[in-house]
Parts: sequence; C-alpha cells; structure tokens
Amino acid sequence: MKISTKGRYGLTIMMELAKKNGEGPTSLKLIAQTNGLSEHYLEQLIAPLRNAGLVKSIRGAYGGYILGDEPTKITAGDIIRVLEGPISPVEGIEDEEPAKKHLWMRIRDAVKEVLDSTTLEDLANYTDDGAADGYMFYI
Repeated sequence: MKISTKGRYGLTIMMELAKKNGEGPTSLKLIAQTNGLSEHYLEQLIAPLRNAGLVKSIRGAYGGYILGDEPTKITAGDIIRVLEGPISPVEGIEDEEPAKKHLWMRIRDAVKEVLDSTTLEDLANYTDDGAADGYMFYI
C-alpha cells in the first residue's frame, strides 16, 4: 500500500494538534504555514477527520481545531484508515492462491501492527537521535 498525500498531510495536521494539545485551538492556516502546505488542501482533509471524531472544531475569532481525544488514544492507524481507507498491500487478496494470500496477509498485519501501535503522542514527541541511521562503515 502506498500512503498518499492525504494520509501524510493528515498525519501532519494531527501531529501539530497533538503538539499543541491543551493549549487551545490551532488554525489550519498556522499548520499550513508551519509545514509549507496548502491551507486549502488541509481544509479538505480536516472534514473526514472531524466526521470520524478525531478532531473537534472550535468556532470564533480564536477558533480552530483541537484533538477529539487524548494523543495517547489516537493511533496513526486511526488517521490513515479515515483518509486512505482499509489497510491492504494488494486488492483482491481473496482471489490469490494460498501462498501469495498468506504473504499479503502477513504484510498487511505487519503494517497494521506498526500503525496501530504508534500513537499521536509517540509521533509528536519523537526526536531523531540518529539511532535509525546507526550504520557506521569503516574502510
């Protein structure tokens, strides 16, 4: 499965709201400016997130958006499913021969495990300590 800009930018919106959780509403304009994204495009993405209860809108001059729940209770999987649909590496998995079907199901389950075990709090508080790029080569 390939995550489109809908999923990527949706995660960006949600991470920004998680970083500002408890500080009051955040405008899409601020999120767009901070991340160099189109405010118009973010407006299209916020509606399904709001309909799913992942965000709440606050009206008024100082309005904007807040998370619909605590950052520890919202997962990357919740967001991706709302914006991208079901998580599946291939379509028509039911029609595959058993060996390939088993492979696709294992891949699907592994992706689901990562997305469903990663919370917004994890993403918002992530710091790159260089551990992911920990390979050192000596010649």
